[in-house]
Amino acid sequence: MDPRTPTVDKAALRRHFGRAARAYEATAVLQDRVGQKLMERLDFLRCTPDWILDLGAGTGLQSRRLNGRFPKARVIALDIARPMLLEARRRKGWRQRQLFCQGDAEALPLRPASMDLVYANLCLQWSDLDRSLREIARVLRPGGLLLFTTLGPDTLKELRQSFAAVDAQPHVHFFQDMHEVGDSLQQLGFVDPILDVDHFSLEYRQLADLLRELRGIGAGNALSGRARGLWTPRRWQALNAAYEAWRSNDRLPAHYEVIYAHAWASEPGEARSEDPAVASLRFYPRRPKGV
Repeated sequence: MDPRTPTVDKAALRRHFGRAARAYEATAVLQDRVGQKLMERLDFLRCTPDWILDLGAGTGLQSRRLNGRFPKARVIALDIARPMLLEARRRKGWRQRQLFCQGDAEALPLRPASMDLVYANLCLQWSDLDRSLREIARVLRPGGLLLFTTLGPDTLKELRQSFAAVDAQPHVHFFQDMHEVGDSLQQLGFVDPILDVDHFSLEYRQLADLLRELRGIGAGNALSGRARGLWTPRRWQALNAAYEAWRSNDRLPAHYEVIYAHAWASEPGEARSEDPAVASLRFYPRRPKGV
């Protein structure tokens, strides 16, 4: 783990994303745009998978797209938050070869060499990158494809600097840069990694709108060292004043640095497993009771 990276409270992360499940797809505009661009990259990659893992699947938007693109493949939608998977199961348009699984990117409940494609859209920034990549390398078959996006260090720079003007507590997650992500891929044995960066800027009338949207997609502060308790009106006033320095054309910007990456699992490797599931794997193939 990078020493600059505060640890993430996984229980808080599950709670945040679980609470966001019902409204997630209506709120996660950036995640949708980035996911569409990531999906388009499959047009230029030779990949005919039998088993696909959609890591950090949320409510299953990208899983449904993968399902449509590869109708003969089995797609596993995996997420750390069970309410996300239950919401995904409610959605229409699934094929029979779709599975739902609760799990953590740092400890995937899948057998070695069982996946042909691991797809992860804006999910790996919530976990320890090296641990997650090591797990992905374990479950990919030799020659399998990893395709993912994550966030770079300029993400929410306005919010980070505004919080820093108020106190020294961690409020915005740390994000690794493209070169560090590439180094991790190479050190963990991935082959021919290709990375590039895109930048997005969203605009808001006021800071409260940005914070409400972040909470709405589950992207609240889940750092283990986060400050607890309510903020005083004086501190909120100081935060708003600091963010107002970024106002331009009567709007407040929020910058996102998005890293796109793909790489291949090395060959030769462990013999491929035909069954991706271990005994403890928690699938949700049918509609749960009460849903």
